[in-house]
Parts: sequence; structure tokens; C-alpha cells
Amino acid sequence: MTEAPLRIVFAGTPAVAVPALEALVGSRHEVVAVITREDAPLGRKRVLTPSPVAAAAESLGLPIVKANRLRDAEAEAVRALSADLGVVVAYGGLLRRPMLEATRLGWINLHFSLLPRWRGAAPVQRAVMADDAETGSSVFRLVEELDAGPVFDEERRAIGPDETAGDVLAALAVSGAAQLVRVADALADGTAVAAPQVGEPVYADKLSLDDARLDWADDGRRGYARLRGVTPEPGAFTTVGGGRFTIRTARLAVGAERLAPGRFGARGGRVYLGTATHPLELLIVQPAGKKPMPAADWWRGVQSDDLVAE
Repeated sequence: MTEAPLRIVFAGTPAVAVPALEALVGSRHEVVAVITREDAPLGRKRVLTPSPVAAAAESLGLPIVKANRLRDAEAEAVRALSADLGVVVAYGGLLRRPMLEATRLGWINLHFSLLPRWRGAAPVQRAVMADDAETGSSVFRLVEELDAGPVFDEERRAIGPDETAGDVLAALAVSGAAQLVRVADALADGTAVAAPQVGEPVYADKLSLDDARLDWADDGRRGYARLRGVTPEPGAFTTVGGGRFTIRTARLAVGAERLAPGRFGARGGRVYLGTATHPLELLIVQPAGKKPMPAADWWRGVQSDDLVAE
């Protein structure tokens, strides 16, 4: 028998969380409030801009709470809503015990990895950087320990050989939204069962700028995996002529003539950059102070045998 719909509080911030919010709004359940992080300065003019979740919630006519930290006051506000369930998708902050206990059924989290592998802030990026063959999404019960709660549902997905972290995350955001609704339905109906995580945890630290710098003395496959893992953000880069040189898109050129690590070369209108093994074919690049451009256009403007990526 189908039980009554749940009153849900949703917490999320980036664009990847929007499909889940929209799916819950379109379900039989009621989203009674949305928690998201405060407006942040964006762009060169540093204009204060609402988060993607805040913008979506406003368009859906949902009450919004903006907070970078969830303290006792926010927990009391949630408790006053008489919510049945809290749902988190990439909110960007920890939920402490007062908040975890502010809803009747506690909180669940849609996390983009196969737990306990890649707990933490950047699971998809780290999975791609590690050249994992697959990843997935897990819906689990939130506990105070980081991403350690029992898992209600898991979906597996292969990582394509040329997929970027952005590609994988966009796909998981959509499939995970439907997965999240299934778990909410099961919780409402009293049929949900959560199983403890099994295996050794692996942690996915937040990406830094150092993670995005490519090492041309590295194996080509490892370098390409790193490039895909930091695309689109923070964006793979190297140093050319003393300036930052961002590589927006590239591919591993298996079978192409090898080049010394960090050396550029061009064949048949294609631009290559050497690694310890297979070179990378550069497709879209962004030299310091310029807009992204096709690598072939950039190369026609420089064409120097002395040019080296460091």
C-alpha cells in the first residue's frame, strides 16, 4: 500500500543538484524548503550571484534558506517545518547532529560514487583521474562521519575512455535524480532497507590548482586521465613561455609519432604535445590572456621548435 507523501527539505548548491530538486518537486512528495549556500561573487566583476539551486528553487516558487553553515538556528527552522525527510545533493557543508535529528526520518544523501570508494568532495573527478573503469551513485543515510552511512540504493556506470568529469557528473545527476525519488518512495512506503558499506574507504579530496597542472614526464594515459578528471574545472594547464596555458580539450594519440616530454609537434594540421609515452593531441587551448581557440589556430601563430610545455 502506498503511504502518504513525504514533506522534504532539500539541501544543495551547484548545478549538478538541480535535476534532483526538480525530480523531487515532480514526484508525489512535497518539497517544503530548500537550503543552499549564500550568494557568491562570480565573474571578473565579482557580482554576487545566487547558486544554481537557489535560482531553480526561486523559479519553482519554493522557500529558500541561504546559509554557508548549518547551525542550531537552521536546525530549529527545519524542525519547525515538521519535515519528514531531509535530502542532500552537493550542498557543500557538513550536517551536524541537531540538523540530522530535525526531520522525522533523518537525512539521505545522493553521492556520486560507489561507496565506500571516493568518499568526500570530488568523487567523480578523482575516479576519472584514477582511470577507474566505472563509477556510479549511492543514496545513503547521513551520519556524522563523512559519507559513512548505510546505503539504500546504488547504481553503477562505466566511465568512457574519453569522458571528462563534467560528462560523467552530468549523466549521474540525471540518473541519480530518479534514483533519489525511488528511495524517497521506499521510505514513504516503509519498504526501504539500508545496508552497511563494505570495503576500505578511499577519500576524494577537493581539487586544488596543483591537481590541474599536467606533468609531461608522466605516462600519457595517466596524464590524459588527469586532464579528463579536472575538466571542466579547475581546467588542465601547463606553462608555456612563462604563461599559463590551459588545455580545454585533447585526446590521447595512440599510434602517433612520439615526442619528447613537453615538446610540441604538428602533423597534417594536428597539434601534439609529448609525454613519457603516447603524445596528446591538443584540440582546444587557451593561452594566457586569450580566449579558447582551436589548437591548430594557436599553432599557426607561434610555430616554434623551441616551444616547451613545463
